[in-house]
Amino acid sequence: MYTSSSPLPRTTNPNKLFSRTFPASPHSLTAHSSRNFRSFSCSFRHLNRRLHCNSPLTLRPQIRAVAPAVESFHRKIATTATENPFKGNLTSLPKPGGGEFGKFYSLPSLNDPRIDKLPYSIRILLESAIRNCDNFQVTKEDVEKIIDWENTSTKQVEIPFKPARVLLQDFTGVPAVVDLACMRDAMNKLGSDSNKINPLVPVDLVVDHSVQVDVARSENAVQANMELEFQRNKERFAFLKWGSTAFRNMLVVPPGSGIVHQVNLEYLGRVVFNNEGLLYPDSVVGTDSHTTMIDGLGVAGWGVGGIEAEAAMLGQPMSMVLPGVVGFKLSGNLRNGVTATDLVLTVTQILRKHGVVGKFVEFYGDGMSKLSLADRATIANMSPEYGATMGFFPVDHITLQYLKLTGRSDETVAMIESYLRANRLFVDYNEPQQDRVYSSYLELNLSDVEPCISGPKRPHDRVPLKEMKADWHACLDNKVGFKGFAIPKEAQGKVVKFDFHGQPAELKHGSVVIAAITSCTNTSNPSVMLGAGLVAKKAHELGLQVKPWVKTSLAPGSGVVTKYLLQSGLQKYLNEQGFHIVGFGCTTCIGNSGDLNESVASAISDNDIVAAAVLSGNRNFEGRVHPLTRANYLASPPLVVAYALAGTVDIDFEKEPIGVGKDGKNVYLRDIWPSTEEIAETVQSSVLPDMFRSTYESITKGNPMWNQLQVPADTLYSWDSDSTYIHEPPYFKNMTMDPPGSHGVNDAYCLLNFGDSITTDHISPAGSINKDSPAAKYLLERGVERKDFNSYGSRRGNDEVMARGTFANIRLVNKLLNGEVGPKTVHIPTGEKLYVYDAAMRYKASGQDTIVLAGAEYGSGSSRDWAAKGPMLLGVKAVIAKSFERIHRSNLVGMGIIPLCYKPGEDADTLGLTGHERYTIDLPDKISEIKPGQDVKVTTDSGKSFTCIARFDTEVELAYFNHGGILPYVIRNLIKQ
Repeated sequence: MYTSSSPLPRTTNPNKLFSRTFPASPHSLTAHSSRNFRSFSCSFRHLNRRLHCNSPLTLRPQIRAVAPAVESFHRKIATTATENPFKGNLTSLPKPGGGEFGKFYSLPSLNDPRIDKLPYSIRILLESAIRNCDNFQVTKEDVEKIIDWENTSTKQVEIPFKPARVLLQDFTGVPAVVDLACMRDAMNKLGSDSNKINPLVPVDLVVDHSVQVDVARSENAVQANMELEFQRNKERFAFLKWGSTAFRNMLVVPPGSGIVHQVNLEYLGRVVFNNEGLLYPDSVVGTDSHTTMIDGLGVAGWGVGGIEAEAAMLGQPMSMVLPGVVGFKLSGNLRNGVTATDLVLTVTQILRKHGVVGKFVEFYGDGMSKLSLADRATIANMSPEYGATMGFFPVDHITLQYLKLTGRSDETVAMIESYLRANRLFVDYNEPQQDRVYSSYLELNLSDVEPCISGPKRPHDRVPLKEMKADWHACLDNKVGFKGFAIPKEAQGKVVKFDFHGQPAELKHGSVVIAAITSCTNTSNPSVMLGAGLVAKKAHELGLQVKPWVKTSLAPGSGVVTKYLLQSGLQKYLNEQGFHIVGFGCTTCIGNSGDLNESVASAISDNDIVAAAVLSGNRNFEGRVHPLTRANYLASPPLVVAYALAGTVDIDFEKEPIGVGKDGKNVYLRDIWPSTEEIAETVQSSVLPDMFRSTYESITKGNPMWNQLQVPADTLYSWDSDSTYIHEPPYFKNMTMDPPGSHGVNDAYCLLNFGDSITTDHISPAGSINKDSPAAKYLLERGVERKDFNSYGSRRGNDEVMARGTFANIRLVNKLLNGEVGPKTVHIPTGEKLYVYDAAMRYKASGQDTIVLAGAEYGSGSSRDWAAKGPMLLGVKAVIAKSFERIHRSNLVGMGIIPLCYKPGEDADTLGLTGHERYTIDLPDKISEIKPGQDVKVTTDSGKSFTCIARFDTEVELAYFNHGGILPYVIRNLIKQ
């Protein structure tokens, strides 16, 4: 395999990255299937030898049976036919000049008219099921369910899915590698072969979440921030580098290379795999919710929990409910001056209102030809914000043009087009379109989109730019909430004067103190990046300047952005306005915004100023961007520059000037806003294929700091008990081969009582570590100085820190505190107000279980595994909510926590629950007696009882619950092999 110490060859064809070590498919060479399958249970070590000799993968144990006994498991192996029943559908794909590209499982050869009506995204699921069909893990019945999607998608039908690869970033990748290392130890302690814990599909890990904006407004910012990044994270980086050598099929892209989703789009995305002569669509699951960005390239991809991804790495098929598909028709063309960011914020609001949680969204229509690949990727990226599993753009001519632009070879692009056309997975808008069936339909005329931003606290709270000033004043007036700050009328005009580096400065409510061009969403898009450069240029030429106390930054998605900003000559103008490049990674959007200047911070906190951040990101939940920016707005990169120049969000850009030019005249937004044609011309002349080729030829070579990291060669990790970054988690402590089985909850206390829209930002540790928090106390006790606390994200490999940071968000609203905001709760037995962690530990020490009460959309936001791991470590046994976000509910089950939903029309308030009761959840003792979605009775010590719906949505999830979680399930089944 290729690792950081064995750089990738100089090729722009990522289809070849794993071709020597990873077989095409479990069924790519069916002639050997029976022989391989019979020998499967004898020796996993032999499996690895065959794997590296390019023979086909044998089949994994049947994930979809509930707790199969080892005897029946081996009996199943001995009797199950392993020949793919669809082998007769293997079809040759000829090359135009003779020979063949390879063979593929042909959908047209099934001769089933239902297939032509299927959404393209469902056809990808169908192809995977046919290719992997063995009547064991994937059955002919599963294939039929997918073909009959029009009827089955409304019935919560379960299907297995095997993604082609797994994508990680370092925040989520470190705990994933920690878990794999810990699983190896568990296998070892249970007397089994620890090397059975090994990725069996390609795993790409891009280190992109660790850079912080410590240094800004400096030509040296990139180098200075990277040096600080390595000082803080040397231990984590060394651990990841160890993982790249200790585990097979794991590629680590070093720090400073770009944002994971941009690297995936420009380089790692295959679109079509060609492995050992078998062709099949690329598909990917990732431990970052914005993995969906790859759907803009026609690659089916979505975010999953780290726990679920680890199982996929280990060869387990993913169990999923066959989704409904919302057809979203696009028509018309964007008006002059309207950006892709304006479009995605509009789409997000429309889809959020429509309700697409758990569904695919598939885009189609004449308007598709007017959207660049980067525009599509922008829309696909924000699927988590509108709630869909993915927002899919089928491959068409624009996709092929992008592949060529980004350096994929002509032969690779020809193979991709030929395969997708032959398998009816390609859209040619020059040909008559056959109507496809969708679960529901939406339509947007692109000409109706207008400039807008979203905020101040949620990405789907879109505000038309022309209404922003009025909306801002309404937010100041409104009671505290998603659209309110409750600032008294007499205090709204307050002006705070202070000294900034010897010069006078002032802040008021709405003053912009952070302006960041950052995140995967927009820094992939040349039109908005170059648009931002043109705004900076025009402003400079007219004499406008960003105030020095505004923390400005530019964090591109890849090194290619630097090349085209330099080629266009616009980087120097961005620098003039303070938007120097600060690093290549995910920064402000995930809270890695760095500290504000001390004088600015004091002016805000001492005077209770509602300061604002404007960023080109996808997330603006409370407390995420920076603890001191209570108002956070998502905007296009050009608007980020404009708001930085204005210095406030309290402005009507149509009527009020941004500032006064060097000639003494007022300058308005229209004076510095580039036309669509001007941007297009700049993109055409500045974004060149050679930029992508040169960037990615050397992407895995790393940098001197990365290459100097020394790592051991052992396949078992040597845990350091003194480490505050990497710690052996307790998940498998005292684990035996006997699963714990089903369990209810008895006399549990309510740890927290929430309302609606509690996000994973509220639950999972994120951003900076508060100096007075339990996590800070833990670090200080171990000799870590405050300046070296780093972020919670960087310490995700240490369960002790993360457990203390669970529910530690400073904006947490817990009903037990009667309106008080903060990371505390009431310890019910004593009535004491404690940090959530301290209360949870007191309950655990007394042997008392806890639950969480919540409202609608519990767990919306990022797909963080720690939002489930943390509550489990705190002793939470169940969550009762009105509704759950898809990934978070799955993650709760993966950690053995029971997810329950109130009956429609009911919640804690209507049932008269205060959270001061004790709760008993009555689950059957036998897992076989629990069915997905069944009713469960909950009783309290106050005499109230009610019925909930058990949100175990599939038989597989019940199997995980029976074993105490997904990872113990995997370990036990691997040992049984």
